Amino acid sequence: MRRFPVVSFMVVASALSGTPAVAQSNVEGRVGRLESEMRAVQRKVFPGGAGAYVQPDNTPAQAQTVIPGTPAASPVADLTARVDSLESQLRQMTGQVETNQHRIDVLEGRLKTIEADAAAARAAAPPAAASPGGFGDTSAAPSTMEQSAASRPASGRSQSGSGASSRPAPGDASAPTMGNPTRGTTAATADRSGQVAAIERPETGDTVEDTYLYGYRLWAAKLYPEAEAQFKTVVNKYPKHKRASYAQNLLGRSYLEDGKPSLASLAFYDSYKTWPDGDRAPESLYYLAQSLVKLDKPAAQVCKVYTELQRTYGAKVDADPKMKAGVAKGRAASNCS
Repeated sequence: MRRFPVVSFMVVASALSGTPAVAQSNVEGRVGRLESEMRAVQRKVFPGGAGAYVQPDNTPAQAQTVIPGTPAASPVADLTARVDSLESQLRQMTGQVETNQHRIDVLEGRLKTIEADAAAARAAAPPAAASPGGFGDTSAAPSTMEQSAASRPASGRSQSGSGASSRPAPGDASAPTMGNPTRGTTAATADRSGQVAAIERPETGDTVEDTYLYGYRLWAAKLYPEAEAQFKTVVNKYPKHKRASYAQNLLGRSYLEDGKPSLASLAFYDSYKTWPDGDRAPESLYYLAQSLVKLDKPAAQVCKVYTELQRTYGAKVDADPKMKAGVAKGRAASNCS
């Protein structure tokens, strides 16, 4: 009969006896890692320590009381209890997440209600009667040369020689209270916000057309800064659109009527140079001359602009009686030969 060496039996016995210990160590390691991840989740879901169901990492383990004669719990039972505790905490956190989601849904519903009420209020406001006008525009209300920027006083200034003061008259509701200067400013700001809100935004489905028309309505209501923002949007974002020439021209007119002839002259010149074939190129040259008059430039410069207008767009000027009369009047005022 063949005998195995004593050493071989000892090695096998040692390997077999160590297997349960290794398995238990692996399971405990996995459960320990699971508990660590759960603590990280709890710190994320319950900031500030609220709802922390697992003891902090630095809390010393409590000594277990061993009753004499009672067998110690098996490692499997201990691991099962820890997994049950983790599942219970996970269910509680899931409930908290569902509660938060419900609150978010309620807030979104309230926000939609507020937006719907605001839209209904805008729809109920009386629309402002405004349409894009200008020289030769047969699809809209025409503008008259008698109301051009050359004959209008700058906004917020008194006419020269009139002696009129810009100080509000006694009892004027727009005049600020002497005891509280900010009250008048606040009232003026609220009044302007109401004027802007009263201007209806067109909704034709064409973004460029709607932006230009809204800017025109603001300009017609003399809300110049707000109108300028709309015109700049059209010019900068859609320079190849047909309305770009219109928007650049009205941007210059808005500057001119708002008492900014220097900015107006730049806007009109850019309109003529960038869109020489645009529908509003002739008007831009005409109002460029008006801007130079406002800036007290030499008559020779003004006459040069009128000459360029007639040389480049003579047929369009002759076809529009109002523009033709305005050019003749402007040349006469500047003594152009």
